Amino acid sequence: MNFKNLDKNPRKDSRAKLAYGLMGALAIAALAAAFVVGPVAQDPAYHAFSDRRTIFAIANFWNVVSNLPFLLLGVVGLWRFKRLVIMSEMRAAYMALFGGVALLGLGSGYYHLRPDNASLAWDRLPLAIALMALYAIIIAEFISARWGRRLLWPLLVFGAASVLYWRFTEQWGRGDLRAYVLVQFFPVLTIPIILSLFRPAYTGVGAYWALFAAYLVAKVFEHFDYALHAALGFSGHPLKHIAAAVGL
Repeated sequence: MNFKNLDKNPRKDSRAKLAYGLMGALAIAALAAAFVVGPVAQDPAYHAFSDRRTIFAIANFWNVVSNLPFLLLGVVGLWRFKRLVIMSEMRAAYMALFGGVALLGLGSGYYHLRPDNASLAWDRLPLAIALMALYAIIIAEFISARWGRRLLWPLLVFGAASVLYWRFTEQWGRGDLRAYVLVQFFPVLTIPIILSLFRPAYTGVGAYWALFAAYLVAKVFEHFDYALHAALGFSGHPLKHIAAAVGL
């Protein structure tokens, strides 16, 4: 990787201004939409996955074991990062990313053993942490290392709080997913803008595009869970896990 000065200010050119304008407009639109829509409760049908077979005494076997790549990737990422001197200013963000991915393997596996709102919180909490850490890393690498560091902890706190807020509101009978939806989808909307319109600190930007493509493929697999099971004999949700792991 070719290291560049991470503490330079963002480029003051038309591309950077366009990026800031687009991200600002998306932020305003997302907040306005959240306000207009009102509280969004968790759909109980979300837990009804297509493949519910018990194999080797493990309920929902394929949905559970397909999370093992996340655990492996998180552990390997934590181990390898200790041996590398890359983006040391963002060490905490990388640790949060890989730690979140490892915990996602455990939390999502636990959720799929007995899918319900209570166990789903243990799936979403590490996912929110990993996603917010990744977003801070991308901000640091493409926009400003200083702002990446400053935003890391607020992003992590907001990500975790969005899950806790949803869980508590569900328990109170007023389920509200709006904050969690912002955590999951606002980065997805703005990361392509950042990748396209800012100069990266490192080479190898294609890996981020590959991760983004894998995320979209994973969402397609998730959406067609039942259809893929009927057509192929193997449901889409485990393929979602595998696609996301391949991207990571």
